[in-house]
Amino acid sequence: MSTTADASAGRAQISARTLRTDRWWLPPLLTFAGLTAWVAYATVRAFMQDWYWVEQYHYLTPFYSPCVSLACDPESALVGRFLPDWPILPFAAVTLPFLLLFRLTCYYYRKAYYRSFWASPPACAVAEPHKRYTGETRFPLLGQNLHRYFFYAAVAISVVNTIDAGLAFRGADGGFGIGLGTVILVTNVVLLWAYTLSCHSCRSITLGRINHFSKHPVRYWSWQQVTKLNAKHQELAWTTLGTLALTDFYIMALAAGWFSDLRIVN
Repeated sequence: MSTTADASAGRAQISARTLRTDRWWLPPLLTFAGLTAWVAYATVRAFMQDWYWVEQYHYLTPFYSPCVSLACDPESALVGRFLPDWPILPFAAVTLPFLLLFRLTCYYYRKAYYRSFWASPPACAVAEPHKRYTGETRFPLLGQNLHRYFFYAAVAISVVNTIDAGLAFRGADGGFGIGLGTVILVTNVVLLWAYTLSCHSCRSITLGRINHFSKHPVRYWSWQQVTKLNAKHQELAWTTLGTLALTDFYIMALAAGWFSDLRIVN
């Protein structure tokens, strides 16, 4: 039901903001609280510059990967250390901006923060408080069109996270080993790949510019698989926020000495 009306168009003139009687305000409120809490945690951890690395098992938190600051532990810096050691510069400053922009321009997250932070609109059939609507045609929202390029960066970063997870199969003696940290890192990277590949841009790229599916069976099959993931994009968006925080917290706890890693093999 529309909350605005044009009498000449034969539509009822409604002065109320909405006629909805359900708790329509709850989802945007929960989204606001969830995103705010996660951003606060991630910001603190990204600038903490401590408790990010467990050398014994080669556990590196994704918030610090790849670690490229001169202050990074040499063993944690797989691609070298070349950024200056400044308190205002995260150890993973090369990748964090691209991950942030990938999420900010994500189609689901746009809906989430447009509704919860900007009330544009806060819910279906609820009028927004803004008098003007320009869509994504002006700065800074014009930058949302760069989403597919941030997707390419996210794929590259996912490769780095996969390498980190692979190196986490290390035992206490330097040989092969599996711990709870290994399981957490692998689970996190699998879900990150699922979220990244479920991206709407990935679905478009997979079968873009193809008019005859039968002539491109491999790309068509790939498109079908991405489409299945795409249907879970919202769930994966939230799940990966949770696994990222859990992975970081677990490695932080181990590095801080709060408890020891639960070892499964070696």
